[in-house]
Amino acid sequence: MKKLLIIPLLCLHACSGGNNESEPAPSTHVDIPTNKVLIPPAVQSNLGITFATVERRNITDSIRVPGKFEYLPSAKREYSTMLTGRIDLKVKQFDHVKMGQLLFLIDSPEWRDTQKSLAKNASDITKLETKLLTHVSIQRAHIQYKMNLIEQMRVWENRVQKLETIIEAGGGSVRELTAAQASLIESQAEYARAQEKTAEHEAEHAETDAALNAALSTMRIALESAEAMLDIAPEHEDWWEDVSFIEVRAKQNGVIESIGLTNGAWADAQTTVMTTVQPEKLRFHALGLQSDLGVLSDGLTATIVPPVPTASKDRIPLQDTMTSSLAIGLSGDSASRTVNLFVTPEHLAPWAKAGVAAQLEIALNSTSTPELAIPLAAVQQDGLTPIIFVRDLSNPDEATRMEADLGIDDGRWVEILSGVTDGDEVVLDGGFQLLLATSGSIPKGGHFHADGTYHEGEH
Repeated sequence: MKKLLIIPLLCLHACSGGNNESEPAPSTHVDIPTNKVLIPPAVQSNLGITFATVERRNITDSIRVPGKFEYLPSAKREYSTMLTGRIDLKVKQFDHVKMGQLLFLIDSPEWRDTQKSLAKNASDITKLETKLLTHVSIQRAHIQYKMNLIEQMRVWENRVQKLETIIEAGGGSVRELTAAQASLIESQAEYARAQEKTAEHEAEHAETDAALNAALSTMRIALESAEAMLDIAPEHEDWWEDVSFIEVRAKQNGVIESIGLTNGAWADAQTTVMTTVQPEKLRFHALGLQSDLGVLSDGLTATIVPPVPTASKDRIPLQDTMTSSLAIGLSGDSASRTVNLFVTPEHLAPWAKAGVAAQLEIALNSTSTPELAIPLAAVQQDGLTPIIFVRDLSNPDEATRMEADLGIDDGRWVEILSGVTDGDEVVLDGGFQLLLATSGSIPKGGHFHADGTYHEGEH
């Protein structure tokens, strides 16, 4: 009767040298067909055996290219010094920060010079406004003075007319008329001088008003410059008087990716102090072959798959993929004959991190008939013969070794032409150990330990 040696994983003792007298645990023999392998839970656990489901995939009309995750251009934000000064850090690298949170302070002598300039501008404006108000008061008094002169001239004109009439009638005094005429002439002369003074007042008023407008414009520009420099939205006009230290706050939620200065360091203007990043803003950057440009186009369905095909719970699951639309970059590399390909996932998997390598599966024809496929990693080579282990779904602790009838592959998945159907499971992780246990390649006297390791020779 044909028999198969089941993997002896019940050894409780390690291999040892010549004076170890412990006896190895006996191997277990079961009378079952030679293409059957018992894989009880203990064996599955010790060998790390996992399973992949046979599924239908479009292998013929698909392309697989390597790539890695990178940050979107909008994910990063740099925070730099506006002026020369001493830096007081308020966060640490890898801290999570919220929008509006204080990142660092700048103690800047240049800012104090700016404050002095603003204070002088404010003082000049106050002086000019006071001077302008004085001009207005003087002009009002001068207007009243001219009105008095006009009234005075009218009185003297009437006096002269009356005296002239009396003299013409044969009465009155010529001396009195002469005095009245002299007073009228003096009033007219004074009014002329008042008119000249009015012109001088108007010129001074216009000059003061122009100076005030210029000072106001200078102050407005200086304040706008200071607001832009400090990147703040002030709540009142005299905000600059209350700023002793320049505060730099986060403009968006994120994580402190890097800090370029030590706390208390002196920094010149435009020195980058720190960089924040939004980890969720990622895209996948792959490199496709320029020879594939004939079949590649924007909008094709693309799937980002983990770098290593495994179903182990300790590693990235085979099924943990991300799907979105393909975007072909604007440039390529003539030396490597590659073209840039970009995919921005609709939803990020937990393992998606900047710099993490993965692969991109691009479906060239979504209407083509998919083929039965299994992970290429599930196929073991026994010499020149491809071998797979198919799990018995009616008895999950048993697998069938069979020669794989394979078709084309895309470097990760391979078409399987016969022997399995939809929903079947094949051994993925741990297949090589099963191959050793079921082929004639195990040297005589070799054994498996309870931890799944294989040793040649006797105990």
